[in-house]
Amino acid sequence: MSRLPALLGTITFSVFLFVACSAPPTKEIDRAQQAIDAARAAGAEQYAAESFTAATAALQQSHEAVDQRDYRLALSRAVDASDRAQEAEHIAADNKAKARTQSEAAVNSVNATVMHLQARLKAAEEARVPPRELAPAKETLKDAEGSLQKARALLAAQNYTGANQTVSGLDEQIRSEIRVVEAAITLRTARRPPKKK
Repeated sequence: MSRLPALLGTITFSVFLFVACSAPPTKEIDRAQQAIDAARAAGAEQYAAESFTAATAALQQSHEAVDQRDYRLALSRAVDASDRAQEAEHIAADNKAKARTQSEAAVNSVNATVMHLQARLKAAEEARVPPRELAPAKETLKDAEGSLQKARALLAAQNYTGANQTVSGLDEQIRSEIRVVEAAITLRTARRPPKKK
């Protein structure tokens, strides 16, 4: 008689397992889809592409298993999809924060360099450097200011990768023009006759 409860427990579990695997795992598939949607909203497609792709692939495999009436595999793939989507969401949050820090630093660096070029152009004009010599630097300044405006808009829209790409290479380009302007100022100053006492 003492073996009866154990036997009944085994039978109950077997029946539960049979029932669980004899119908599509709709709840688990829905849960996986919700996790994927949350990961997408967190930017996983961009900031955790590998994990996000694995999650969507697992969900697709779950749907295919349902079509083939392999509900045990469908359940397994749905659970896997949910786990991978949650992992993608966490990775995306970390990578997005890093991208934000990097892009803000890049934009701030270019902004500081732009301000330096503005100051050197003003000094060049005061030193009476011919306008034609300053034209390339002024064109670079104009382009850089436009790029900065675009990058700031991208930052506001949380498109950190786009903001970074917008200002990429600008720092060195502006610094190059600063060196040219400074050389023109030095040359112009050297040509001036000494002031009479």
